Amino acid sequence: MRRLITEIVESRPGFLVVGTAGDGADALDRVRQLRPDIVTLDIQMPVLDGLGALAQIMVEMPRPVVMLSAAGSDSDNSATIRALELGAVDFVRKPSGPVSVDLVAVRAELLRALDAASIVRVPQAAIPLRVESSEAVAPREFVEPAQPGRAAPARAVVVVAASTGGPKALAEMVTHLPKVLDAAMLVVQHMPDDFLHSLARRLAQVSSFPVTVGSDGETVMSGHIYLAPGDRHMSVVIEEGLPVIRLDEGPAVCGVRPSADPLFSSSAAAFGENVIGVVLTGMGRDGSEGLRAIRAAGGGAIVQDRASSIIYGMPRAALAAAGADRVVAPRIVGRAIADLLAARRAVA
Repeated sequence: MRRLITEIVESRPGFLVVGTAGDGADALDRVRQLRPDIVTLDIQMPVLDGLGALAQIMVEMPRPVVMLSAAGSDSDNSATIRALELGAVDFVRKPSGPVSVDLVAVRAELLRALDAASIVRVPQAAIPLRVESSEAVAPREFVEPAQPGRAAPARAVVVVAASTGGPKALAEMVTHLPKVLDAAMLVVQHMPDDFLHSLARRLAQVSSFPVTVGSDGETVMSGHIYLAPGDRHMSVVIEEGLPVIRLDEGPAVCGVRPSADPLFSSSAAAFGENVIGVVLTGMGRDGSEGLRAIRAAGGGAIVQDRASSIIYGMPRAALAAAGADRVVAPRIVGRAIADLLAARRAVA
């Protein structure tokens, strides 16, 4: 496996493998000694597994890490999601289990992940929050919404776009949501479908709300978080007076399916000013046109700040296309959502 990975990596001009290791403990020693720009880690390793090695790397010597995952089982998928939460940039699924002699089948995926890793920003230490919006508003004490949420069809929605670095940002965001959220939240995270169910379970563990992968025809309920499936676009429409999820296999938008743009645009049409768009870390510009539609409909906009973004491509594109009411780190997004929803309720 190490020989195959080395051959694939060095087939791309600009990449050089400076060392290999047969277990997690050896990997830590090699990283300390060689100080590589990028590290690849297998989740399943002897002595110290990939999660243990990754956690130590991110504490002691932070740098971009790409995980290799056998995937398939719920435990493997959950371990991959945990690696992304710990700070791994991306992961590549091995095609045929822990020992994949056909690793060349995912050559393109591995090289894409390494390309992304080569441009990410990994903070070396805690960085103070910077507000980059045109109106720099001092943070105020967070106050939860006065009206309790009910298990009723949503009258307002929060729609979220996330890609590279998204699982970590999403976990931080949902952990800091208010205990009562008088809206539904719908999320597009660029990720294979089988991993999204593991992500949903993980987000449900760290939030106060149910989290599920959305189904076609499902009524959108207040106080619920829905993830788009990994292979279909998700949109929201009003049918017989109720907000309903619709899924489709239309062409990729911004090079991806699911794309946040159809979700954002359809939510703007369905909810008008009662929609808040959130664009988190990721490569590319998915969500930027949809956020523009939300702003045009009178909705609110929140964009992740540069300092906390693993890759600032999507937030930067969204900010350039649509502007934002708030530019904040994921842990502040919950307060920003509550503020924007409260302002809309006050006007109503």
